[in-house]
Amino acid sequence: MKQIEAIIRSHKLDDVKESLTQEGFMGMTVTEVRGYGRQKGHKEVYRGTEYEVEFVPKLKIEVVVADADADKVVDAVIKSSQTGNIGDGKIFIHDIADAVRIRTGEKGDAAL
Repeated sequence: MKQIEAIIRSHKLDDVKESLTQEGFMGMTVTEVRGYGRQKGHKEVYRGTEYEVEFVPKLKIEVVVADADADKVVDAVIKSSQTGNIGDGKIFIHDIADAVRIRTGEKGDAAL
């Protein structure tokens, strides 16, 4: 099994969710995160004062799938979240040793 962890722009969540649903992947975990990379933050104006925002708000999406489905998920996330600009995000792929569905006790791919 693989865990696909994608850091994306917040406004792209609905596009990514729709793309994954169309590919047949129904579950995901979404977390609000903040960070910086090449984008190096940005400036905002609040009540006439300019502030440097070093950590840009993003969303982290996590999806666990069978090994054979990992490339389909990565492709779906790229196609639905890519704008072509700095700050589009990153995708990380992790190996998962096992998974257990708490309700039934199913293990491995059956638990997904």
